Amino acid sequence: MPDVSVAIPVRDGGGLFARVLAALAEQTVEHELVVCDSGSSDGSLELAREHGARVLEIAPERFTHGGVRNRLMGVAGGAHVALLTQDSEPADEGWLARLLAGFELAADVAIVYGPYRPRPDAAPAVRMELERWFASLSPDGSPQVERLHAHERSLPVRELVGRRGFFTDANACLARAAWERVPFREVPYAEDRVLAIDMLRAGYAKAFLPGAAVIHSHDYTTSEQLRRCFDEWRGLREVYGWREPPSPVHLLAQLRGELRAARAQLIGQGATAAGRRATLAAVGRHHVVCRAGALLGSRADRLSPSVRRRLSLEGRAGFAPLDLDGEQTPPTGPGSTR
Repeated sequence: MPDVSVAIPVRDGGGLFARVLAALAEQTVEHELVVCDSGSSDGSLELAREHGARVLEIAPERFTHGGVRNRLMGVAGGAHVALLTQDSEPADEGWLARLLAGFELAADVAIVYGPYRPRPDAAPAVRMELERWFASLSPDGSPQVERLHAHERSLPVRELVGRRGFFTDANACLARAAWERVPFREVPYAEDRVLAIDMLRAGYAKAFLPGAAVIHSHDYTTSEQLRRCFDEWRGLREVYGWREPPSPVHLLAQLRGELRAARAQLIGQGATAAGRRATLAAVGRHHVVCRAGALLGSRADRLSPSVRRRLSLEGRAGFAPLDLDGEQTPPTGPGSTR
């Protein structure tokens, strides 16, 4: 049994899932492949088996983001378990090796993650947003280690919004020993952010590896983008208690900042004046839609379940806030739902 596992939840992954499996077959590190299928009807389950995966099957209604990842971690045999989503394609054959190198940065590193690269056909606004965010996590392009010192572990969770608390399990690797002590929570959304907070408060460190990239981006319609942002900011409200400021002055300042950053990036890339105008218009529209979703999502507690369901890209009607500040000790033991 290889000492490293790769675990993926899937439901009707289609051609993108096939690309993920093909990229995994090219990795330089031998690994076990574990897949949890929650009701695929497009052949994803059979495709996973053809690639040698051990496959778990669950009913769609039993799927939760944290719960499924705990299931995958529980059956994976590796001392380290890399996590992907069905549409996160390793960018090259060295992806897994680079992720694993993150655990060599410090003895307390328990979770490692890498960036997303936009797909070749990604819209300019999506491309620039992803490139800017992940570049901000390591301005000099070097690996970064994040931890909370003992006196910081009781900080209000709102102070971990942004870089310090960010983590994504669409491109990550966990040390099994740390997960056995601090598993995922059974939360409907943002399970990766919650895991990072729990790990940091338990005394572990997380590492960001800029070179361990996956190809992962979405080009949503305007409606889908608004609903996706609704889900994301509802998650931020549930995890951090974050409520997006509604002030027109604040929103205008954000829009100006986005456009200013995009303009500088376009100039640096040598874009023509006409190209800059078209791209800036698209960036402006994208940002306005995202802000609208953010304002609604961060006020999801004030909306009825039926309205939340209609606004959610995942069709989720609930609102499930966590009291992470009232509980300074993270959950312990595999599958804990504390």
